[in-house]
Amino acid sequence: MKSFDNKVAAITGAGSGIGRALALQLAEEHCHLALSDINLDSVKETAELAKKKGVKVVATKLDVADKKAVEAWANKTQEEFGKVNLIFNNAGVAQAGTVSETSMEDYEWLMGINFWGVLYGTKAFLPLLKQSGEGHVVNISSIFGLFSQPGMSAYNASKFAVRGLTESLRQELDLEKCGVSATSIHPGGIRTNIAKSARMDESMSQVAGGDTSADALRNKFDEFLLRTTPEKAAQVILSGVKRNARRVLIGADASAVDTMQRLLPQGYQKIVSTSMKLLRFG
Repeated sequence: MKSFDNKVAAITGAGSGIGRALALQLAEEHCHLALSDINLDSVKETAELAKKKGVKVVATKLDVADKKAVEAWANKTQEEFGKVNLIFNNAGVAQAGTVSETSMEDYEWLMGINFWGVLYGTKAFLPLLKQSGEGHVVNISSIFGLFSQPGMSAYNASKFAVRGLTESLRQELDLEKCGVSATSIHPGGIRTNIAKSARMDESMSQVAGGDTSADALRNKFDEFLLRTTPEKAAQVILSGVKRNARRVLIGADASAVDTMQRLLPQGYQKIVSTSMKLLRFG
């Protein structure tokens, strides 16, 4: 897909962050938009900004963990626009805590959004993309879909799952030669609200060191790790779609982690653990 002109893109989590940035940049390229988010006011705001670019935009409140709701949204999008060319499964949440202390409810909550939500979106829109004759599935994994770190088991599990799903799908689509492709996106630290809204178990103090509070950890995460803007991330993602990339890394941190994991597929774990000991907050 070399151009987004007169295409139709569906984006989850479009109320802020990367989702909003994708919507606005696609609108600049004359792409029509079906936007969704759990926060209706936020996604409506994105829609109003995108409409100023002269494209058709429909905003919908959506819980991506609700399979039937995602399927209904896909069907509604097809009815509203007559076709769908791109699905950006972008909505996501974060949770931090040790394996021993993170509740099953938190694992289920996070996987419901970060993995099942991506799978629901992929499955619901894939037939529509094939029907359009020219389509692309864009699934947002993470730097944590490339390597693991302590205190992030739920998030790591979900993002590794998204990567596995998307890479398998891409190979199937290559074999089918149906005009549809897929790309796995691996952002490093992006300046979004995901850290501020993350569920943070107090057991993270065992990982971070001392009596570090959840709020202190969020602030440190914002200060040290969130470096790339959503606008830059969206630019890199759309460039990757245009060149039909299998995997897109966003940020120097993502590139560094990818290199480290390739060179030291087992040894990187010792590096991460040692770094955590040296850089403990508190």
